[in-house]
Amino acid sequence: MSRSDLMPIGAFARRTGLTSSALRFYADSGLLPPAEVDPVTGYRYYATAQVERARALRRLREIAMPLAGVEAVLDAGPEEAARLLDAHLARIEGDAVTARQKAAAVRSALGGDRAGLLIATVKGPVLADAVEQVLTATAHEPGMAVLGGLHIEAGGEALALTATDRYRLSTRTLAPARPAEQSWSGTVDGDDLRAVAPEVRCTPLVRVEAVPHGIWLRLPGREDRRCRTLPEQFPDHRQLLASLGEVTTRATVPKEPLLRALEEHPGDHVTLRVSGHEVTVRPPDDQHPGATVAATVRGEPLEIRFATTTLYPALSTAIGPDVMLDLRGHDQPVTLRSADRGDLTTLAMPVAPEHPV
Repeated sequence: MSRSDLMPIGAFARRTGLTSSALRFYADSGLLPPAEVDPVTGYRYYATAQVERARALRRLREIAMPLAGVEAVLDAGPEEAARLLDAHLARIEGDAVTARQKAAAVRSALGGDRAGLLIATVKGPVLADAVEQVLTATAHEPGMAVLGGLHIEAGGEALALTATDRYRLSTRTLAPARPAEQSWSGTVDGDDLRAVAPEVRCTPLVRVEAVPHGIWLRLPGREDRRCRTLPEQFPDHRQLLASLGEVTTRATVPKEPLLRALEEHPGDHVTLRVSGHEVTVRPPDDQHPGATVAATVRGEPLEIRFATTTLYPALSTAIGPDVMLDLRGHDQPVTLRSADRGDLTTLAMPVAPEHPV
């Protein structure tokens, strides 16, 4: 190794974002030994080729990975490293859920578990289904936590649940067994709701109460659960819904064959052609005939292009064997409805939408 490839510990620290003391620690632990140590002065020198390993080490420590785990990831191949990372993240998420549950118990013991404003009393299985269906339209985007939340609007005789990642929008309206004491709206953390959904599903009747910075799910016979609310403003989905144009083409199509047709074309984009008595799914390159599914179609023939990651989840949330597609043009949002459940509606935006939600 030439001398020009080496740098002193201070320069290496600046390039990698690690402090000199951290580098000494990682050298002593065997994770990142210096390329050369001067036998007279004891000065440590690092090679340019070690920069990426050092940066990866720093990032792994930033997500609280223990030293043994860091060493395993750094020395593993790409697939094994990805598996180890996923396992570590799953442990972190599980620990976070446990910590929130314990914090809720402490809050209750300190007298912070006072009854809140009644949002609604809802059948547990119905609420759990609605939460899981609508949350398919969420996204985890840095700096926009609200896109990972579920917006709840309670008032009158309805409880509306809505989520959007700006390219999909899913909404479902429930008729509660007992309505809200007064109108309320807020955006609830989606990960909190996912964590409690299994217990909600096993509870015949759930009382939902709003409290400062969160909601309580009162589960008779089980431990009550608290979910956080997000402070950011939810996107103005009502404006989008109100601005939808007139439906020009309507197709009722079996859900499972249409999902299989999408699975056969796992590319980033697909083109949906609705005409005659069928819906055809084909790749955008037109080099293959595509897969055709029989359908009941009313209105004009129409082609519309989607990102697969937008269309597939929107279709998969539909309840029952059939899904109804309401189309308004090649560049307009498509409404997907469960043919036998009009209270679940999903909007899918075509490729390159001009106006995300």
